[in-house]
Amino acid sequence: MLTNLRLSLLGAALVLPVLAGPGLAQEKGTLEPVRLPPLAHPENPATPAKQLFGRQIVPAALAARTIGFYSRGCLAGGQALPVNGPDWQVMRLSRNRNWGHPALIAFLERFARKVPQVSHWPGILVGDMSQPRGGPMLTGHASHQIGLDADIWLTSMPRRELSRLEREEMSAVNVVREDRLDVDPAKWTPDHVAVIRAAANDPAVQRIFVNAAIKKALCREAAGDRSWLTKVRPYFGHDYHFHVRLVCPKGESVCKGQDPVPPGDGCDASLTWWFSDSILHPRPGPIKPRPPLTMAQLPPECEQVLNAP
Repeated sequence: MLTNLRLSLLGAALVLPVLAGPGLAQEKGTLEPVRLPPLAHPENPATPAKQLFGRQIVPAALAARTIGFYSRGCLAGGQALPVNGPDWQVMRLSRNRNWGHPALIAFLERFARKVPQVSHWPGILVGDMSQPRGGPMLTGHASHQIGLDADIWLTSMPRRELSRLEREEMSAVNVVREDRLDVDPAKWTPDHVAVIRAAANDPAVQRIFVNAAIKKALCREAAGDRSWLTKVRPYFGHDYHFHVRLVCPKGESVCKGQDPVPPGDGCDASLTWWFSDSILHPRPGPIKPRPPLTMAQLPPECEQVLNAP
Protein backbone atom coordinates (compact mmCIF):
# COMPACT_ATOMS: atom_id res chain seq x y z
CA MET A 1 0.00 0.00 0.00
CA LEU A 2 1.04 3.59 -0.61
CA THR A 3 1.56 5.83 2.38
CA ASN A 4 0.11 9.25 3.08
CA LEU A 5 3.49 10.85 3.61
CA ARG A 6 4.34 14.02 1.71
CA LEU A 7 6.41 12.11 -0.81
CA SER A 8 6.66 12.17 -4.56
CA LEU A 9 7.68 9.20 -6.59
CA LEU A 10 11.38 9.82 -5.99
CA GLY A 11 11.86 6.26 -4.84
CA ALA A 12 9.97 4.72 -7.72
CA ALA A 13 10.99 7.33 -10.28
CA LEU A 14 14.59 6.23 -10.51
CA VAL A 15 13.33 4.94 -13.83
CA LEU A 16 11.03 6.67 -16.28
CA PRO A 17 8.04 5.20 -18.07
CA VAL A 18 8.04 4.60 -21.79
CA LEU A 19 4.52 5.41 -22.90
CA ALA A 20 3.10 4.00 -26.08
CA GLY A 21 1.25 6.07 -28.64
CA PRO A 22 0.37 9.71 -27.97
CA GLY A 23 0.54 9.38 -24.18
CA LEU A 24 -3.02 10.54 -23.68
CA ALA A 25 -4.44 10.94 -20.21
CA GLN A 26 -6.25 7.60 -20.15
CA GLU A 27 -3.46 5.43 -21.50
CA LYS A 28 -2.43 2.90 -18.93
CA GLY A 29 0.78 3.24 -16.98
CA THR A 30 3.02 0.45 -15.80
CA LEU A 31 4.26 -1.08 -12.57
CA GLU A 32 7.64 -1.69 -14.19
CA PRO A 33 8.80 1.49 -15.90
CA VAL A 34 11.88 1.17 -18.09
CA ARG A 35 14.94 3.37 -17.72
CA LEU A 36 15.51 5.55 -20.76
CA PRO A 37 18.95 4.99 -22.28
CA PRO A 38 21.44 7.87 -22.23
CA LEU A 39 21.50 10.07 -25.29
CA ALA A 40 24.52 9.60 -27.53
CA HIS A 41 24.93 13.34 -28.16
CA PRO A 42 22.81 15.37 -25.76
CA GLU A 43 24.86 18.48 -26.58
CA ASN A 44 23.75 18.38 -30.24
CA PRO A 45 21.69 21.56 -30.87
CA ALA A 46 19.24 19.49 -32.92
CA THR A 47 18.40 17.22 -29.97
CA PRO A 48 14.70 17.66 -29.13
CA ALA A 49 14.27 19.36 -25.77
CA LYS A 50 11.72 16.71 -24.80
CA GLN A 51 14.48 14.09 -24.91
CA LEU A 52 16.51 16.13 -22.45
CA PHE A 53 13.77 17.15 -20.03
CA GLY A 54 12.10 13.74 -20.27
CA ARG A 55 15.21 12.19 -18.71
CA GLN A 56 15.23 14.46 -15.66
CA ILE A 57 13.84 12.59 -12.66
CA VAL A 58 14.44 15.17 -9.90
CA PRO A 59 13.78 18.93 -9.78
CA ALA A 60 16.44 21.57 -10.34
CA ALA A 61 17.96 22.70 -7.04
CA LEU A 62 17.09 26.33 -7.73
CA ALA A 63 14.65 28.86 -6.36
CA ALA A 64 11.14 28.12 -7.55
CA ARG A 65 10.04 30.02 -10.64
CA THR A 66 8.18 29.47 -13.87
CA ILE A 67 10.14 30.24 -17.02
CA GLY A 68 8.53 31.01 -20.36
CA PHE A 69 5.08 30.17 -21.69
CA TYR A 70 2.85 27.22 -20.85
CA SER A 71 3.85 25.44 -24.07
CA ARG A 72 7.41 26.73 -24.38
CA GLY A 73 9.32 26.87 -21.13
CA CYS A 74 10.55 25.03 -18.04
CA LEU A 75 10.31 24.94 -14.25
CA ALA A 76 12.97 25.74 -11.66
CA GLY A 77 12.65 24.49 -8.09
CA GLY A 78 9.65 22.29 -8.83
CA GLN A 79 7.74 20.72 -5.94
CA ALA A 80 5.96 17.38 -5.92
CA LEU A 81 2.31 17.01 -5.02
CA PRO A 82 2.23 14.17 -2.48
CA VAL A 83 0.69 11.10 -4.08
CA ASN A 84 -1.91 10.99 -1.30
CA GLY A 85 -3.66 13.79 0.50
CA PRO A 86 -6.76 14.05 2.67
CA ASP A 87 -8.86 14.94 -0.37
CA TRP A 88 -6.80 13.89 -3.41
CA GLN A 89 -4.90 11.00 -4.94
CA VAL A 90 -2.41 11.18 -7.81
CA MET A 91 -2.86 8.90 -10.81
CA ARG A 92 -0.42 7.34 -13.32
CA LEU A 93 2.49 7.47 -10.89
CA SER A 94 4.88 5.84 -13.35
CA ARG A 95 4.86 9.02 -15.44
CA ASN A 96 6.50 11.09 -12.67
CA ARG A 97 4.43 14.10 -13.68
CA ASN A 98 3.13 15.18 -10.27
CA TRP A 99 5.41 18.25 -10.14
CA GLY A 100 4.61 21.93 -10.24
CA HIS A 101 5.36 25.43 -9.09
CA PRO A 102 4.53 25.96 -5.39
CA ALA A 103 1.54 28.03 -6.54
CA LEU A 104 0.11 24.97 -8.31
CA ILE A 105 0.69 22.73 -5.30
CA ALA A 106 -1.06 25.28 -3.08
CA PHE A 107 -3.98 25.56 -5.51
CA LEU A 108 -4.49 21.80 -5.75
CA GLU A 109 -4.45 21.38 -1.98
CA ARG A 110 -6.82 24.32 -1.57
CA PHE A 111 -9.15 23.16 -4.34
CA ALA A 112 -9.19 19.57 -3.09
CA ARG A 113 -10.32 20.79 0.34
CA LYS A 114 -13.12 22.76 -1.30
CA VAL A 115 -14.50 19.91 -3.41
CA PRO A 116 -16.18 17.94 -0.56
CA GLN A 117 -17.80 21.19 0.60
CA VAL A 118 -19.48 21.90 -2.75
CA SER A 119 -20.22 18.37 -4.00
CA HIS A 120 -20.70 14.77 -2.96
CA TRP A 121 -17.16 13.96 -4.04
CA PRO A 122 -14.81 13.11 -1.15
CA GLY A 123 -11.92 14.46 -3.19
CA ILE A 124 -10.22 14.63 -6.59
CA LEU A 125 -8.06 12.40 -8.75
CA VAL A 126 -5.10 14.33 -10.16
CA GLY A 127 -3.67 13.44 -13.54
CA ASP A 128 -0.67 14.98 -15.28
CA MET A 129 0.91 18.13 -13.91
CA SER A 130 4.52 18.75 -15.03
CA GLN A 131 7.82 16.92 -15.15
CA PRO A 132 10.34 17.59 -12.35
CA ARG A 133 11.97 20.37 -14.37
CA GLY A 134 9.02 21.09 -16.60
CA GLY A 135 9.88 21.45 -20.25
CA PRO A 136 8.48 19.57 -23.23
CA MET A 137 7.24 16.03 -22.58
CA LEU A 138 8.17 12.91 -24.49
CA THR A 139 4.50 12.07 -24.92
CA GLY A 140 1.19 13.81 -24.68
CA HIS A 141 0.88 17.47 -23.81
CA ALA A 142 2.21 20.44 -25.71
CA SER A 143 1.64 22.56 -22.58
CA HIS A 144 2.25 21.59 -18.92
CA GLN A 145 5.82 22.89 -19.32
CA ILE A 146 6.13 25.56 -16.61
CA GLY A 147 4.46 23.96 -13.61
CA LEU A 148 1.15 25.83 -13.80
CA ASP A 149 -1.08 23.25 -15.54
CA ALA A 150 -2.88 20.27 -14.01
CA ASP A 151 -5.42 17.72 -15.24
CA ILE A 152 -8.27 16.85 -12.87
CA TRP A 153 -10.17 13.67 -13.66
CA LEU A 154 -13.91 13.94 -14.14
CA THR A 155 -14.23 11.06 -11.69
CA SER A 156 -14.70 11.34 -7.97
CA MET A 157 -11.91 10.14 -5.69
CA PRO A 158 -13.08 6.89 -4.05
CA ARG A 159 -13.44 6.70 -0.28
CA ARG A 160 -10.42 4.44 -0.04
CA GLU A 161 -6.81 4.51 -1.06
CA LEU A 162 -6.27 3.22 -4.57
CA SER A 163 -3.64 0.57 -5.13
CA ARG A 164 -0.63 1.26 -7.31
CA LEU A 165 -2.07 -1.01 -10.01
CA GLU A 166 -5.40 0.83 -9.97
CA ARG A 167 -3.61 4.15 -10.35
CA GLU A 168 -1.84 2.85 -13.44
CA GLU A 169 -4.73 1.03 -15.11
CA MET A 170 -8.12 2.44 -14.13
CA SER A 171 -9.70 4.97 -16.45
CA ALA A 172 -11.64 8.11 -15.71
CA VAL A 173 -15.25 8.34 -16.82
CA ASN A 174 -15.91 9.74 -20.28
CA VAL A 175 -18.82 12.12 -19.69
CA VAL A 176 -19.28 13.07 -23.36
CA ARG A 177 -22.08 11.49 -25.38
CA GLU A 178 -21.04 9.21 -28.21
CA ASP A 179 -22.23 11.62 -30.91
CA ARG A 180 -20.08 14.38 -29.31
CA LEU A 181 -23.01 16.82 -29.31
CA ASP A 182 -23.68 16.86 -25.57
CA VAL A 183 -22.79 15.20 -22.30
CA ASP A 184 -23.97 11.69 -21.45
CA PRO A 185 -26.90 12.12 -19.03
CA ALA A 186 -26.12 8.73 -17.50
CA LYS A 187 -22.67 9.96 -16.43
CA TRP A 188 -22.90 13.73 -16.09
CA THR A 189 -24.10 14.99 -12.71
CA PRO A 190 -24.65 18.27 -10.86
CA ASP A 191 -21.46 17.43 -8.95
CA HIS A 192 -19.46 17.91 -12.15
CA VAL A 193 -20.87 21.43 -12.47
CA ALA A 194 -20.12 22.20 -8.83
CA VAL A 195 -16.53 20.93 -9.00
CA ILE A 196 -15.67 22.82 -12.19
CA ARG A 197 -17.34 25.97 -10.82
CA ALA A 198 -15.26 25.74 -7.64
CA ALA A 199 -12.06 25.54 -9.67
CA ALA A 200 -13.05 28.43 -11.94
CA ASN A 201 -13.91 30.64 -8.96
CA ASP A 202 -10.39 30.37 -7.56
CA PRO A 203 -8.62 33.68 -8.34
CA ALA A 204 -5.39 31.86 -9.22
CA VAL A 205 -7.05 30.09 -12.17
CA GLN A 206 -6.50 31.66 -15.58
CA ARG A 207 -8.38 29.15 -17.76
CA ILE A 208 -10.05 25.76 -17.62
CA PHE A 209 -10.19 23.62 -20.75
CA VAL A 210 -13.05 21.17 -21.29
CA ASN A 211 -14.69 19.35 -24.18
CA ALA A 212 -17.17 21.58 -26.01
CA ALA A 213 -20.03 19.27 -24.97
CA ILE A 214 -19.11 19.91 -21.33
CA LYS A 215 -19.04 23.65 -21.94
CA LYS A 216 -22.51 23.35 -23.49
CA ALA A 217 -23.79 21.53 -20.41
CA LEU A 218 -22.27 24.12 -18.09
CA CYS A 219 -23.89 26.93 -20.07
CA ARG A 220 -27.25 25.20 -19.82
CA GLU A 221 -27.05 24.27 -16.14
CA ALA A 222 -25.17 27.11 -14.48
CA ALA A 223 -27.48 29.06 -12.20
CA GLY A 224 -27.06 32.34 -10.36
CA ASP A 225 -23.72 34.06 -10.89
CA ARG A 226 -22.43 32.94 -14.29
CA SER A 227 -19.26 35.04 -14.34
CA TRP A 228 -17.07 31.97 -13.73
CA LEU A 229 -18.12 30.50 -17.08
CA THR A 230 -15.84 32.88 -18.94
CA LYS A 231 -12.79 30.99 -17.66
CA VAL A 232 -14.09 27.64 -18.96
CA ARG A 233 -12.99 27.30 -22.59
CA PRO A 234 -13.85 24.51 -25.06
CA TYR A 235 -10.96 22.59 -26.55
CA PHE A 236 -10.31 19.33 -28.36
CA GLY A 237 -10.33 16.19 -26.23
CA HIS A 238 -10.89 16.71 -22.49
CA ASP A 239 -13.68 14.14 -22.39
CA TYR A 240 -12.33 12.48 -19.22
CA HIS A 241 -10.72 15.39 -17.39
CA PHE A 242 -10.64 19.16 -17.16
CA HIS A 243 -7.39 21.06 -17.53
CA VAL A 244 -6.69 23.83 -15.03
CA ARG A 245 -4.20 26.57 -15.93
CA LEU A 246 -3.00 29.12 -13.37
CA VAL A 247 -1.97 32.73 -13.87
CA CYS A 248 1.70 33.60 -13.66
CA PRO A 249 2.81 33.96 -10.02
CA LYS A 250 3.29 37.55 -8.90
CA GLY A 251 6.78 38.91 -9.30
CA GLU A 252 7.98 36.25 -11.76
CA SER A 253 8.93 38.36 -14.76
CA VAL A 254 10.15 35.50 -16.96
CA CYS A 255 6.75 33.77 -16.80
CA LYS A 256 4.82 34.64 -19.96
CA GLY A 257 1.12 34.69 -19.21
CA GLN A 258 -1.71 34.01 -21.62
CA ASP A 259 -3.97 36.75 -22.96
CA PRO A 260 -7.00 37.39 -20.74
CA VAL A 261 -10.08 35.35 -21.54
CA PRO A 262 -12.60 37.14 -23.81
CA PRO A 263 -15.50 38.91 -22.10
CA GLY A 264 -18.82 37.16 -21.74
CA ASP A 265 -19.75 33.66 -20.66
CA GLY A 266 -18.65 31.95 -23.88
CA CYS A 267 -22.09 30.45 -24.44
CA ASP A 268 -22.65 32.25 -27.75
CA ALA A 269 -21.90 31.58 -31.41
CA SER A 270 -18.27 30.88 -30.59
CA LEU A 271 -19.41 27.71 -28.85
CA THR A 272 -21.63 26.70 -31.79
CA TRP A 273 -18.53 26.51 -34.02
CA TRP A 274 -17.26 23.53 -32.03
CA PHE A 275 -20.29 21.50 -33.14
CA SER A 276 -19.90 22.19 -36.86
CA ASP A 277 -19.51 19.13 -39.08
CA SER A 278 -15.95 20.03 -40.06
CA ILE A 279 -14.89 20.00 -36.40
CA LEU A 280 -16.87 16.97 -35.26
CA HIS A 281 -16.04 14.96 -38.41
CA PRO A 282 -12.74 16.22 -39.85
CA ARG A 283 -11.57 14.85 -43.16
CA PRO A 284 -9.47 11.73 -42.73
CA GLY A 285 -5.89 12.03 -43.73
CA PRO A 286 -2.36 12.24 -42.37
CA ILE A 287 -1.61 14.90 -39.80
CA LYS A 288 1.80 16.50 -40.18
CA PRO A 289 3.38 16.71 -36.73
CA ARG A 290 5.09 19.87 -35.66
CA PRO A 291 8.87 19.67 -35.39
CA PRO A 292 9.91 19.12 -31.75
CA LEU A 293 11.21 22.08 -29.81
CA THR A 294 14.95 22.37 -29.31
CA MET A 295 16.74 24.07 -26.43
CA ALA A 296 17.39 27.09 -28.67
CA GLN A 297 13.63 27.61 -28.92
CA LEU A 298 13.14 27.66 -25.16
CA PRO A 299 14.00 30.63 -22.90
CA PRO A 300 17.76 30.79 -22.27
CA GLU A 301 17.18 30.26 -18.52
CA CYS A 302 16.07 26.70 -19.30
CA GLU A 303 19.68 25.73 -20.01
CA GLN A 304 20.51 26.47 -16.37
CA VAL A 305 17.45 24.53 -15.21
CA LEU A 306 18.41 21.53 -17.31
CA ASN A 307 22.01 21.47 -16.07
CA ALA A 308 21.40 22.34 -12.40
CA PRO A 309 22.13 19.68 -9.77
